[in-house]
Amino acid sequence: MLRNYIKIAFRNLWKDKTFTLLNIVGLSTAFAVAVLLGMYAFFELSYDSFHKNRASLYQIYYTEQTPEGIEANEPQAVPFTPALKEEVPGVRQIARYNGKGVLVIFGDKELRMNAAYVDPDFFSMFSFPVIEGNKDKPTSDKSTVTLTVHAANRIFGTQDPLGKTIRVITEGEEKPFTVAAITEDFPEQSSLKFDLALDFSNQASYSYADIKDNWSSNNHEVYMQLAQGMTAAQFEKATVGFSQLHYEDEIESLKRDGAKPDAQGNYRQIRLLPIEDVAYANFDAGIARVEKSMPYLVLGVGFLILFIACVNFINMSIAKSTQRLREIGMRKTLGAGKAQLFFQFWGESILVFVVAAILGGILAFLLVDPFRTLFSTRASFEAIVSVDMVVGFVAALVLITLIAGGYPALLLSKLGTLQALKGKLNLTRKNRVRDFLMVVQFGIAIVLISGTFVLWQQIDFMRNKNLGFNKEQVISLPLNGKLVGAQAVKLLRNKLENHTEIVSITSADNILGLGKDGGQMTSELGFDYKGRGVSTHMLTVGYDYPETLDLKLLAGRSFDRSFATDSLGVLINERMAAQLQEENPLEARLILGDSTVYHVLGVLKDYNFQKLDNAVEPLTVFLEPDSNKYYAFIKTAPNKAASALALLEVIWKDIEPNANFLGSFLDENIDRTFKAEQKMSTMITSGSILAILLSCIGLFAISLLIVAQRRKEIGVRKVVGASVTRITWLLSIDFLKLVGISFAIAAPVAWWLAYNWLQDYANHIRLSIWVFIAAGVAALLISLVTISFRTIRAALKNPVESLRTE
Repeated sequence: MLRNYIKIAFRNLWKDKTFTLLNIVGLSTAFAVAVLLGMYAFFELSYDSFHKNRASLYQIYYTEQTPEGIEANEPQAVPFTPALKEEVPGVRQIARYNGKGVLVIFGDKELRMNAAYVDPDFFSMFSFPVIEGNKDKPTSDKSTVTLTVHAANRIFGTQDPLGKTIRVITEGEEKPFTVAAITEDFPEQSSLKFDLALDFSNQASYSYADIKDNWSSNNHEVYMQLAQGMTAAQFEKATVGFSQLHYEDEIESLKRDGAKPDAQGNYRQIRLLPIEDVAYANFDAGIARVEKSMPYLVLGVGFLILFIACVNFINMSIAKSTQRLREIGMRKTLGAGKAQLFFQFWGESILVFVVAAILGGILAFLLVDPFRTLFSTRASFEAIVSVDMVVGFVAALVLITLIAGGYPALLLSKLGTLQALKGKLNLTRKNRVRDFLMVVQFGIAIVLISGTFVLWQQIDFMRNKNLGFNKEQVISLPLNGKLVGAQAVKLLRNKLENHTEIVSITSADNILGLGKDGGQMTSELGFDYKGRGVSTHMLTVGYDYPETLDLKLLAGRSFDRSFATDSLGVLINERMAAQLQEENPLEARLILGDSTVYHVLGVLKDYNFQKLDNAVEPLTVFLEPDSNKYYAFIKTAPNKAASALALLEVIWKDIEPNANFLGSFLDENIDRTFKAEQKMSTMITSGSILAILLSCIGLFAISLLIVAQRRKEIGVRKVVGASVTRITWLLSIDFLKLVGISFAIAAPVAWWLAYNWLQDYANHIRLSIWVFIAAGVAALLISLVTISFRTIRAALKNPVESLRTE
């Protein structure tokens, strides 16, 4: 019996080669895309899930109730961790973590690497296996260093690294360390990555020794493992007294400023963020928002594409049913029951789905590398495949086959014998199902097209927005060599000052945008001003910083070498000036740290010194020409940008022969900050194109069947004088109506989704109705072209051929 079903299924599928091919092409393409997008989404959603203790691991952050609203921050003070461990119950293990770029020297090798300064509990909390050396507390000895396998190979090659000494230079200080342990390289899905680990106290003096008792200087992250039986909510509640004790002055300042406490009466609250949410957390909106929208969006696009392919299969199966009515009638007359008919037609569907799934799997495997390159991802099947995932995939495939293949089979098996033998079928109800599915299908396509247009506009807006500084003519250069920043800048200035390609050179401790070194950070400072708490981002720069970046001064003057007192002067932006609430900001005196008084020299026009999804915040610029800087900024002469970059690379190699040249123009840095949006745009655009193509495959197949069913009607109309245009319109209008209904439903949905997505950006486009109209028109034109290919051909056909059998 089974063999007979398979034999008949193959025969029927081969007889209708065109529709079988269309179904297999559509389904296999959809399966391949869904598998690839699923691979990417599950990879992105699996960050930090490899830690054995993940259920009890958390990152500590805190929230503050300010007059402007709630604020959330990650960095903690140096004495915070030991005090918390000693004073608050429920801490099983806890470790500070500060990641920094360092220069590693071994023999004649000078390598730039990422270092993690951590406490002894770090390696016992996290699942970063130590495979050689001290496996218990690899960083407990302050004179030793722990390397990853990759870092050890870079430094020592084939030599045994254990017991060997390297020198590490960070923030201008050089120290020797003995290699005591080697860890496995980190999984791709780790949010914590570094090349070497050192004891937390080994940082430069101003990052540790000078502030080890300072509760107001926050510069690192803290991770902890809760004790068994303690929940996150219980622990947060237990820390209230701790915050009131150690942050009393800060809380009093918030009260004086008019801040309102939270529902529990607290002004400052320690909070816990699960380790599996750390990679997705955003602290900019006042709370730790876990943003997993991107991977879920990708997963949704994959599902919708597969849904469209399944809709095509259902619609084509229903439409083809009219050509098999007499076959069904004969089988019923000869004794076939509903179950036999159901399994026969469902068996045909299963064959199509199995072949499509196999071809889709092969196609996905072949496209993995191009996919990873196109979307700049390291996702792989090896990183996510598990027994549960394989079982889930097979179950999903069976479910899809049962629904998409079973529904048409069920409809056909329920036909009456007499109705089937007559070869006539009332398709009103079936057509309603078909029409509904086509409306949904094109509605999805219109939503994706609209999303593509909005993404393109937003990315173009961010790329071309006036940021308040010169991004086309200024090069940022990470000072990643052996020399301290001040020395490197001085040498650069001496070697470049006589070249006509260069206009000016300056330096700063923070970058604009995202540099080639991956650096992107700002520093924050809080202090009292006339009895009010003031918070500002801080930036330390060398001379000529505003001039090099073409920052606009609204009042006062810039830093000037002829004024020795400018070292006690600052520049502030408009937002900072508003926060000071002075009629004349130039009269403000800021008392910071050890009672040092700074006077405001000038007010800068607000400029975007952070990512473009953030609003411009208060900024204070300090002059420290001789302090260590991390970045040089070089302004190039007009029309000499390329030659200036080449010249800079040659001179940098002369100054730092062992350091990589990572210079880039600021517009490149800005582009890197919306890499996620560009990746999303590529995915949505690809999904839109594929959704339209699959929808058109289904529409084309349905139009073939409709034309075949109405061929005699077309012949009669031509005989009585109907024009080609009239017949084409008659055959197309029902489909175009469905596209119009799709647009009416999809446009408001697309607008709502786009509007809510744009709210995440402080700088964004204004939605225009023409974006959605354009998406609808595009869908309509594509549909018209698809249908016309067949309908025009039918309208041009000689009516004698279609009427010959009457």
